[in-house]
Amino acid sequence: MKILQAFDFLSLPHGGGTVDIVYKLSKALVQRGHEVTICTGDYELDYKYLSGLKDVGLKIYHSYINKHGVYLMPGLSELEIQDYDLIHMHCYRSIQNVMLVQKANLHGVPYIIDAHGSTVVHTGCKKLLLDMFDLWFGTSIVDRAKFVIAETETGINEWKRLGVDNSKIRLQHPLLDTGEFAVLPDKGTFRKKYRIGDEFMVLFLGRLHPAKGIDILIDAIQILQEQDIHCKLVIAGHDDGAMESLVNRIEMYPVDWKPDVLFTGFISGAEKMSALVDADVLVQPSRNEAGARPSLEAIMAGTPVVVSRDTGAGQEIAKMDGGLLFENGDASSLAHAIRCTMDDLEATRVRTGKAREYIGMNLSLDRQVEQYEKLYREAVLQQNGYM
Repeated sequence: MKILQAFDFLSLPHGGGTVDIVYKLSKALVQRGHEVTICTGDYELDYKYLSGLKDVGLKIYHSYINKHGVYLMPGLSELEIQDYDLIHMHCYRSIQNVMLVQKANLHGVPYIIDAHGSTVVHTGCKKLLLDMFDLWFGTSIVDRAKFVIAETETGINEWKRLGVDNSKIRLQHPLLDTGEFAVLPDKGTFRKKYRIGDEFMVLFLGRLHPAKGIDILIDAIQILQEQDIHCKLVIAGHDDGAMESLVNRIEMYPVDWKPDVLFTGFISGAEKMSALVDADVLVQPSRNEAGARPSLEAIMAGTPVVVSRDTGAGQEIAKMDGGLLFENGDASSLAHAIRCTMDDLEATRVRTGKAREYIGMNLSLDRQVEQYEKLYREAVLQQNGYM
């Protein structure tokens, strides 16, 4: 099958988990005999990262606008869309998707849309802009899609909120290469690099964005500090508009009760794996996170997790009893969950071990790629009138 994978950019610091999914899914599909091409823009393109895609085709277009989630690539008009059997669009609201949908409909090429959390509800000016996109383009994009993909039950409900018929929605768990965790780095490497002693290390892993709830995590660490419980908070991720406010939040606390926070910036590869291994707990405090990828990676590294309730990530972790949940947006509840992890590390590690087994059996790369292949075949058969 000739498959076009489409995403606005392939910059790992900016795209995080979605870029990693596009990368690994494309490689895995090629290994299974498919012909795969990635269509993307040149915004902060990571050529070293792309060098690992040896047998994957690349269609790279110059991106003239790269602000506020808008990426404009007029060169897409030259793409020969009829050369492909199916298009897999990653994320929902995208000018690139609008252009691809027009071409796909013109040439009768089926496509599916993978949300990756892009259907979450926003507030303020951003909500207005997204609502305008939904009004002008959203209905036409979704109506012609063969399927839309959600990672969790929360994602399914978000698609329904946008008016998508339940028959079109497919639940597809996050793609995770469990083989990467077969051999873990030695403990202490990350701590040594950043001069972290034997303090209880709390890790946040992800982009620094207001929706990620890092402010709640900082407040929770400060609450523990007031209770004479010292933690080292490590915030590892690319600044996506929240860094200044987070630093100001830390500075507003009195010196004696100020949270001990380390910002590392974006980390990946061996350094990211070492951080996961050295952490005593990973916290995913997002207000509306659709996927549990950072938590799943932490569990595979043997590290306990604490996740916000009433989110897609919380649902995923609850399903496998993989960690503790706290009340969404409640710093006191989060502080209590972290303290419970500290007070009973043995019990939390047993839970983490069982969750690791669950992930290995149910969420492995091979198993998930098989599900994608099945979905692709179904979409093509539908397009050709066989279903």
